[in-house]
Amino acid sequence: MVLKSKLTYLLLVFVLILSACGQNEEGASEENSKEEETTQQDSNDGSSAEKEGENTAEEDADFVTAYKEGKDELAKASEGEEVDYQSVIDLYTNDLQPLVAKRDESIDQQITTALEAGKNGEMDGAVVKQIFDKLTQKVFYLTVKHEFNEINENWGNTEEVNAEIEEAKEYYAVLKETVEKRDAAYETTMVDQIDAGFSEIEKAVENDDQLGFQLGKQLVDKTLMKTFYLAAGAMPNGYATKAAEAAKEDVKEAKVQQAEGWAFYQSISSYLNEYAKEDASIIEENFNLENDVKNLDPEAVNHAFVRGFAKVALHEYEESEENWGEDKSTITALEGALFIDLIASDIKSMEGEEAYTTLNELAQSYLEAVKADEKEQAMEDLKKLEERLNTIIENAQ
Repeated sequence: MVLKSKLTYLLLVFVLILSACGQNEEGASEENSKEEETTQQDSNDGSSAEKEGENTAEEDADFVTAYKEGKDELAKASEGEEVDYQSVIDLYTNDLQPLVAKRDESIDQQITTALEAGKNGEMDGAVVKQIFDKLTQKVFYLTVKHEFNEINENWGNTEEVNAEIEEAKEYYAVLKETVEKRDAAYETTMVDQIDAGFSEIEKAVENDDQLGFQLGKQLVDKTLMKTFYLAAGAMPNGYATKAAEAAKEDVKEAKVQQAEGWAFYQSISSYLNEYAKEDASIIEENFNLENDVKNLDPEAVNHAFVRGFAKVALHEYEESEENWGEDKSTITALEGALFIDLIASDIKSMEGEEAYTTLNELAQSYLEAVKADEKEQAMEDLKKLEERLNTIIENAQ
């Protein structure tokens, strides 16, 4: 009973930390991030390079090495082997925590709490491993975004910018395995899309094309978001579905998969919290580690994601119209198309292949009209886009 009460208390702590995180994530004020191209951490601490200093290449390598070594040690729990939690705590504190705390202090709290809980026997080791693994992946994702922000700030200094591109690619290399797994599960081509995004960024730097950089950056960013969504809430291979299926026979394993879904969701929750709060609440409730995994409803999670990202796409198109004639109109037009692509498999399953093809063609037609300053065509496409996205939201209830 003592152990159970400790676990309940620990999970309550996680709920409180998560609630705070939901209010303060990197996208908590997406309006500002659109203008400043910063993450939440940059806006909170006044960013970064001037105040905190840039990481050296050796430090970047140390962060990645510490993550891999910690994950490998924690993976022993799933094999029934004893985990040396103190060694992971020391590794985390000495070699990884500086980056984590710099990007998001709430993630630092979550990882630290999980490692201590594993050490004290208050949390299943396999759950601890997923929290450590997936939240560190979020930190690396935020670091990719941070490097993109640094590129924007240092535009014109080609040597510095190229170094920052390489840093972004180094952290993406850690995430690539996650992308490859989703490509295999859903027959997508996200690795190719991200590679194309980085190629566009490099080409833009070479040609002093800031708009090209912004478009390439969005392709990388939103494709990584799609990866995290496919892992967390898409059907049939997301962890919401896996956890619900496992709960029928093995609650312990289901709890691990619930934790994995929860941790993946943290990388993309900010957009939904900002523009689809009710839908975000449904996802949070189902993934919340305090809740009985047997009550997890994968269809409710999936539909909440679909509604939420359709609402985000509508917001991007609204911004595109409001900023007509500026680069931002083109950037948000691309973002709208990328958020539609993010839920492509869901639209196909709910509305049919033809409906998705039509929507995708409209998104591309609108983007091209914005680029060409053909407002009449763009507004005609936009009206149809909004109608179809609102239909998707309605049908995903």
